[in-house]
Amino acid sequence: MSSPRSGRVETRPRWNLLPAGGVSLAAFFLFGLQWHAVGIPLLAVSVIAAAMLDAELGKDLALVALGIGIVATTSVEADVSWPSFIRIGTVLALAVASPFVIDRFVFRRRVVTFPWRSREKKTRLEIAYLVAVPALGYLILPFYFIASGAYLNWPVLADGSELLRFFVGVNAVGTWDELFFICTVLALLRRHFPLWQANLLTMVIFVSFLWELGYRVWGPALTIPFALLQGYLFAKTRSLGYVLAVHLMFDALVFLAIVHARQPTWAPIFFLY
Repeated sequence: MSSPRSGRVETRPRWNLLPAGGVSLAAFFLFGLQWHAVGIPLLAVSVIAAAMLDAELGKDLALVALGIGIVATTSVEADVSWPSFIRIGTVLALAVASPFVIDRFVFRRRVVTFPWRSREKKTRLEIAYLVAVPALGYLILPFYFIASGAYLNWPVLADGSELLRFFVGVNAVGTWDELFFICTVLALLRRHFPLWQANLLTMVIFVSFLWELGYRVWGPALTIPFALLQGYLFAKTRSLGYVLAVHLMFDALVFLAIVHARQPTWAPIFFLY
C-alpha cells in the first residue's frame, strides 16, 4: 500500500534495508576510499538484490546507483583548472539530470522533483537556523581548515581568474549537493523507509562524496550533522529554496575560509585566525 504523498510505499520489509545499505556502502568505497573494484560490484549487486525483493525499490535504487556511478567515473577532488572545471561540472550535471529524466519520462512518475518553496511559514527555529549556520561557520570553518591542514586539499589560487572559478565551483557544487542528495537520493529512499533511515542512508553517500571533494581529517565531524540536518529540514519544510539558502551561506564561509588559509591577505575577515 502506498500513501498519496509522492507514491510513498508504506510496506517496508526489513530485508529492503540490506540492498539500500549496500548502495550507501558502495558510495563510501567509491568516494571515500577510492576502491572502485569493490564499490562498482557492490553497487550492481545491491541494485539486483533490491529488484528481486521489490520491483519499485529496485527502480529507485537503480536511479540512486546511476547518479553515484556517473560521479564515480571521474575524480571530484577540487581543481580550478579549466579542463577539470568543465569535466567535473559536466559529470555532476549528468548525475542529476539522468535520474530525473528516467524518473519522469521512462518510469512516468514525479518522484524526483525540485520544489523551490513551500507555502508554509517557517518556524522560529527554522529562521534561527538560517542565522546560526553562518555564525557557526565563521567560528568553526577557518579553525578546521587551518588547524587540520585540510585547506591543502583545495587548490592554490594564483590569480583573480582562479579565484572566480573557485567561487563559482564552490557554489555550483553546493547547489548540486541539494539537487542530488536531498531532492533525488533522499526523495527516492523515503518511498521505502522512514525519514530517519532514509536520512542516514543518504548521509553516508553525502559525506563520502564530501570526503573526496576535500573535507577530510576530522571534516566528517562537521559534514555528518550538516547532512542530517539538511535532510531533516527539507523533509519538514519541503523547500529546496530554504535548504539551498542555508547551504550556500555555509559555502560562502567555506570559500572565504579556504581563501584565507591559502592567501591570508586576500580575505582578512577572520580575526581569530
